[in-house]
Amino acid sequence: MEFRNIDEQIIQKYKEDETLMIRLFVQWCSNNELDPIALYKKAYPYQMENAALQEVIESDEGIDELHIDNETMLDVLQLFGNEDLAFVVADEIERLSRK
Repeated sequence: MEFRNIDEQIIQKYKEDETLMIRLFVQWCSNNELDPIALYKKAYPYQMENAALQEVIESDEGIDELHIDNETMLDVLQLFGNEDLAFVVADEIERLSRK
């Protein structure tokens, strides 16, 4: 029984961390005037709509006053195994730097 509780705690912590990662991504997109759904679809064109991403976008729990720097955003995405999205974000960073 104790192991099950630990497993549940680990799963819950991962979900909380994943939600934070999504919030940071949405905020980074906002900071750079980019559409998070469009970038996500560019990275994962064959995936169905990401419910967690949509939920974060629709929530009022924004972190608007927080500026997410480019390197941090890339590190966070890679930490969660979102290499395809990190690649798309890196392309956007390069495109934005040319402006």
